[in-house]
Amino acid sequence: MRVKAHANTRGAEHGRFVGESPISTKNYGEANFMQLNTDLTQRVIIDTSTLPWIETSMPGVSRRMLSRSGEESGKATSVVRYAPGTSFRGHDHPLGEEIFVLDGVFEDEFGAYPAGTYIKNPAGSRHSPFSTDGCLLFVKLDQLHIEDGERVVVRPSDRHWQPGVVDGLGVVGVDSFETTHTALVSWRPGTHFHRHRHFGGEEIFVVSGVFEDEHQSYPAGTWMRSPHRSSHEPFSTQGCLILVKTGHLLSP
Repeated sequence: MRVKAHANTRGAEHGRFVGESPISTKNYGEANFMQLNTDLTQRVIIDTSTLPWIETSMPGVSRRMLSRSGEESGKATSVVRYAPGTSFRGHDHPLGEEIFVLDGVFEDEFGAYPAGTYIKNPAGSRHSPFSTDGCLLFVKLDQLHIEDGERVVVRPSDRHWQPGVVDGLGVVGVDSFETTHTALVSWRPGTHFHRHRHFGGEEIFVVSGVFEDEHQSYPAGTWMRSPHRSSHEPFSTQGCLILVKTGHLLSP
């Protein structure tokens, strides 16, 4: 699988947020209906370290919201923090869930997942998560295909690095379904990639180091989403590790 590492589109602005207006909410009875970065035709860049932590309904679990469409259980992308000893009630994932463990150890009734683990819980899955010592997660909720029924867990010990399409890139493909591909991509210092276009768009979370392109630099903790047919010319001066998902932004 060739998943190329990169970020974005043209005319980026500098700063924490690039994209549509940040948050719009409406109250429907007791439910809070939110629209946040839902326009997939817009490029969005967020330095997640600048966002406030928002408490969830479960004590000890808080999040930084990056995108959301719908109510509390709707489609969402977030950075989630579990305090030590925190548990979350058992819940279903109608359209699945993807998790990348950024720090600490995440747990559920199926196992323990150290920092650097990728997890895909498929559509219709259910679990009861917790963290004994606390953890930090990048989470994409209810954004998988209804027919994508495979559960995937890739721990750091499971990684099999393959050379990328240019010298200096290392790739671990963690998941693939139809036209959508997800990978960890390592950039050695000084690596440059040629200009290319993103068919089906591209989403990146910078896990460590600094990712760059002709528009700006993206430090660890940056989340970016680039629309279908956007293009750029990425590189990394000091090296970086990024989580990349491609091909999934063809339609809302």
